[in-house]
Amino acid sequence: MAGALKNVTDADFEEVVLKSDKPVLVDFWAAWCGPCRQIAPSLEAIAQEQDDVEIVKLNIDENPGTAAKYGVMSIPTLNVYQGGEVVKTIVGAKPKAAILRDLDPFIGAPKA
Repeated sequence: MAGALKNVTDADFEEVVLKSDKPVLVDFWAAWCGPCRQIAPSLEAIAQEQDDVEIVKLNIDENPGTAAKYGVMSIPTLNVYQGGEVVKTIVGAKPKAAILRDLDPFIGAPKA
């Protein structure tokens, strides 16, 4: 189902993200991060507009293991995982149009 952004944790990251049959964009964020809050509405909108990429959030304060494993040094960091591998990394707050351009290889046309 498109729409709601799911939260993932260190415990379910492999199951939800790495074993997914479609690309998954993981938003590495924290509650204290202003730019993370800035891009949240864009990510929500993208999630509602298309079904080709799953979008999930991972709170780095609550789940430091996964962030450390993937070398996330600054947030927001958006990693796209496909087939269990990182295939795209987007660092920093960007407008929705720029995020969509970065995701272009992974998504088809937006839903009507």
